[in-house]
Amino acid sequence: MIRTELDAAGITEQGLRRSYRICRELNARHGKTFFLATRLLAPDQRPAVHALYGFARRADDILDEFDPFLSTAERAARLDRLARQFGSGDTGGDPVLAAVLHTAEAYRIPNHLFSAFLASMRLDLSVTDFPDRAALDRYVYGSAEVIGLQLLPVLGTTDSAAAAPYAAALGKAFQLTNFLRDVDEDLARNRVYLPADELAAYGVDRELLFWCRRHRRGEPRVRRALAAQHAITREIYDYALGGIELLAPRSRPCVTTAAILYAEILDRIEAADFEVFGRRARVGIGRRLQVGAAGQLRAWWVRRPAGPARPNTSRATPDDSALPLDSADPREHT
Repeated sequence: MIRTELDAAGITEQGLRRSYRICRELNARHGKTFFLATRLLAPDQRPAVHALYGFARRADDILDEFDPFLSTAERAARLDRLARQFGSGDTGGDPVLAAVLHTAEAYRIPNHLFSAFLASMRLDLSVTDFPDRAALDRYVYGSAEVIGLQLLPVLGTTDSAAAAPYAAALGKAFQLTNFLRDVDEDLARNRVYLPADELAAYGVDRELLFWCRRHRRGEPRVRRALAAQHAITREIYDYALGGIELLAPRSRPCVTTAAILYAEILDRIEAADFEVFGRRARVGIGRRLQVGAAGQLRAWWVRRPAGPARPNTSRATPDDSALPLDSADPREHT
């Protein structure tokens, strides 16, 4: 299938094909729900999405690679080196860089979107708390909103300027969902990705959050504070979904599927009464398969051949996106 995708995208040089294959493997291994949604895109769109994911993963690995002997200064130096290589076009033999540079050029993705992303990644080396919504929003712009904006040229739009705010908002909604789901995991890394002043309005501070983590259970004030964050995130989803109709028709099933699955993480958090300590909100594989299958049907319908139906004696599927979704790793849950 990867050959079909690379051929459809017009990627013929062998070294570059290898780079894109490596990015696809990274996406399949680490971003399984995202990878599942990506399979609903047309084959020619998928390599670029895998490359963008691979670049984001490369930066994230620098931040969170488990190595007790790797100092903050060394991590910062590696991020700086990655930024210099991207800016100069010198891959240094890094296949992920080769693929993302090719994608950025092919789709004319502005460099400032990648610079903003790396700037937010650098913040993770020194910033562990955000005093207010404005500070968190500045971080989220670089860590998530620009991802939506990077993807926009690949997805295609009827009006790119009109679609941009919605694409950024959907990236933001995904990120804020992660922050709510991963409160416990982030505390383990001494990070709190929630506005301190908004938590304080409910009597919640770092000390109380760490108490909840130690005792593996929530507390009424924390639940109320998380419910308020949940409501804000839901409003951002509601806004972002209004922009899906501005995307190219062939891209809408993919984005709709991703949005449904991520929004349902919020449903799971709420259903658990905002108990995020000692557990991780998940959308089960059965539900993912159900949503993914509906998305596959919509994707095939949009891309079906035009004109009168003709006899088809082939046993192949109408489009290679219509492959069984359960080939994703069954251990992964959204």
